[in-house]
Amino acid sequence: MAAAMDWLPWSLLLLSLMCDTGAFYVPGVAPINFHQNDPVEIKAVKLTSSLTQRLMEYYSLPFCQPSKITYKAENLGEVLRGDRIVNTPFQVLMNSEKKCEVLCSQSNKPVTLTVEQSRLVAERISEDYYVHLIADNLPVATRLELYSNRDGDDKKKEKDVQFEHGYRLGFTDVNKIYLHNHLSFILYYHREDLEEDQEHTYRVVRFEVIPQSIRLEDLKTDEKSSCTLPEGTNSSPQEIDPTKENQLYFTYSVHWEESDIKWASRWDTYLTMSDVQIHWFSIINSVVVVFFLSGILSMIIIRTLRKDIANYNKEDDIEDTMEESGWKLVHGDVFRPPQYPMILSSLLGSGIQLFCMILIVIFVAMLGMLSPSSRGALMTTACFLFMFMGVFGGFSAGRLYRTLKGHRWKKGAFCTATLYPGVVFGICFILNCFIWGKHSSGAVPFPTMVALLCMWFGISLPLVYLGYYFGFRKQPYDNPVRTNQIPRQIPEQRWYMNRFVGILMAGILPFGAMFIELFFIFSAIWENQFYYLFGFLFLVFIILVVSCSQISIVMVYFQLCAEDYRWWWRNFLVSGGSAFYVLVYAIFYFVNKLDIVEFIPSLLYFGYTALMVLSFWLLTGTIGFYAAYMFVRKIYAAVKID
Repeated sequence: MAAAMDWLPWSLLLLSLMCDTGAFYVPGVAPINFHQNDPVEIKAVKLTSSLTQRLMEYYSLPFCQPSKITYKAENLGEVLRGDRIVNTPFQVLMNSEKKCEVLCSQSNKPVTLTVEQSRLVAERISEDYYVHLIADNLPVATRLELYSNRDGDDKKKEKDVQFEHGYRLGFTDVNKIYLHNHLSFILYYHREDLEEDQEHTYRVVRFEVIPQSIRLEDLKTDEKSSCTLPEGTNSSPQEIDPTKENQLYFTYSVHWEESDIKWASRWDTYLTMSDVQIHWFSIINSVVVVFFLSGILSMIIIRTLRKDIANYNKEDDIEDTMEESGWKLVHGDVFRPPQYPMILSSLLGSGIQLFCMILIVIFVAMLGMLSPSSRGALMTTACFLFMFMGVFGGFSAGRLYRTLKGHRWKKGAFCTATLYPGVVFGICFILNCFIWGKHSSGAVPFPTMVALLCMWFGISLPLVYLGYYFGFRKQPYDNPVRTNQIPRQIPEQRWYMNRFVGILMAGILPFGAMFIELFFIFSAIWENQFYYLFGFLFLVFIILVVSCSQISIVMVYFQLCAEDYRWWWRNFLVSGGSAFYVLVYAIFYFVNKLDIVEFIPSLLYFGYTALMVLSFWLLTGTIGFYAAYMFVRKIYAAVKID
């Protein structure tokens, strides 16, 4: 099964190349053609706030409801993202204008919000909630026009248009709260070229909204549920007083515009970044870091190591040369098995599992196969790939465990399959209990949790056991020198060989190679932005792998020269040192970029940050460990041992 998953990205790529080369369509997402006056369904996704980090369902607020509420069947990724896609009462017809229409108006009467509902709406507005709608699977966006500081007519030329995802539920002004109760939808369509006899078809290529707050008294309505908007800026906004009942109208208008944008490019508006130069600067900065490390390594390996090996291999004056440098002195202990070999091999197996999953996900996403238009596809693919990569994690853990003279392979396999996933599941379950208590749509439903447990014990665990069995039966890694019976005494170490100092030294360069991308990833997670620069992310991931490997080799070389042969655990911990800087950056981001003040949102932030830091430490620690292990085997194989 794992081999089949390995071939999946390549087969999808081959299929996409065999398709029409005029436009790249994401597999599984096909365009919908509309005829004149065909209904275009507007659906609600969720309510989000960067202040509370608590996702809410659309109908958790007293919005107008259709006669029958229908929720869309969602995939695993959508459920984990907190999406609860539901129909709305907005009636939108293709290329058909609507000046002003009243929602849920019975006998021309306004909607009355009770005191409790008014208090809830006021609370959500003060918490800076955004409403997210979709039309033809395209999310709604609010246009923001920013001007430069130039005077006169040049202002028009310097206008910079940006888009904000969703629209604000309302706003506050001088301690008063106002609700956006009128939505002006602006939909853009692309007319498809057809033969003369055929009827024109249209495709939705952009979905914008202009939210407005209009007081009840300024809206004129009739018995046909039509309304007239006030002219100019004479109207006052619709205030929501949380201490009493409020009467208001929910209204909307629809405007269509033709666009040259083709369906295949309709997501460009949401995904185009205005600061691509920052990413290129990040890549160049990372490459410089890698070249700097390569220079250090070249100096060590070419000059120092060759000199050491040449001296060690001389038959005369061997005792004098052994005193000059220390790494050969520990040849009888360097491959001595460490403490807790089962836990070490289990953590490294989970690291291999993570590495394979992340590599495939980023690569497939870079090819455009996990587009945001396929809602939840990224999360679903990551979950399933992690399960299926268990066979590789188990194989590597089993082989390493046997190399470290381990015997209880069944217990080792169980430890590999449950240690890291168990910690992740436990933290997520505790956080989920808090989210449940707040009635958030971000809470994972109990059936989904049961399904995830079934995937864990029904797919991942058997595959880890299978891989562990074959890895344990395979020939262990061939260490080039024998281990002495009696351990060598370790001399007193200098202050800079302290483990924490090593973490600080080893983590700074890999973190420096990727911290700019980290900012955009954090913005995507915590501020509801789209992240789709997977090309940059793939380059940064490769640079991260190279820099982690190089710094790990440097650190283990210095440790062995200090005649400290206990490198197994130390190298694993030190190689993941960049995770410490990720934690520091997460705290900095929380203090400076987010305005979270409540306990539960803070708990969610640091809970999920802890999972991210743990996973990043496993990933980078595993990369560094295997690079150092290959390096140590290589240098001791090059030396003649008496």
